[in-house]
Formats: sequence, structure tokens, C-alpha cells
Amino acid sequence: MLYQPVFVEFYEKVKSSIKEGTFAKLTLAKTIGDTDLKNIYVRLNILESGGYNWVFTTKYKTEEIESFHTIDEGFMLLSSYIKKPFLTALLFTTTHDLTFKVNKKNVGSLTEQTATFKNASPVMLEMIEKGIN
Repeated sequence: MLYQPVFVEFYEKVKSSIKEGTFAKLTLAKTIGDTDLKNIYVRLNILESGGYNWVFTTKYKTEEIESFHTIDEGFMLLSSYIKKPFLTALLFTTTHDLTFKVNKKNVGSLTEQTATFKNASPVMLEMIEKGIN
């Protein structure tokens, strides 16, 4: 699959945004066809042990399911949804927005745009304050 190396690059930029303290949020959007699954929103969660993990909010037509995953599990989970059914992943940071897209030929691309958010997520700010990242 041609998009996979680009998705790996995208996810490395997600992890870099956490290390740099600029992470705001991550979203999977634009499904193929009319699916029951509508969006996946990903945010950070601080663990009592002093580390962090992901909180996935999976939105369906009729319900929302929240689940917790390590950073590495998050990559595997997100990558399993690319083309099944999502075509787009969006990383929002305080310095820029980064969009990962897959086209009909299975080619992935990254597009950088002006930042939507001026401030990092509240959890990211708390992580910076506590020296976690």
C-alpha cells in the first residue's frame, strides 16, 4: 500500500508535536460511503504514574465510545481505520495543522496549513507544567 509510509511520517509528526508541547488534537474524518462510524477524536490523557496515553472517542450515528490506548497502540488502531472507512487524518497543533489524505489510487499525502488552535490542549499544557512528554 502506497499510503502507509506517509501515514508513518504523519504519526511521527503527531509524536513530535507532543514532545514539543504543541499538540492540540487529532481527528479522523471523511469516510468512504455512508458508514455507521462518523469520526474518531483523539486526545491526550495524563496517567497517575506520570506518563500519558490516548483517549479515543469513537463517534457512531447513535452512540459514542471512549477507549484508552498507549501511544503505540494508538498508531496501530488509527492505521487500521485508514481506508476502512477514513480517508483523512488531521493533526492540530499550535504551530500548524497537518492533514494526511489517501486518494483513490492509495497514494498518501501530507498538507500543512495555518494553525487552527492558538493554544495546546489543556492536557498538553498540564503535561508541560508537570514535565511529562
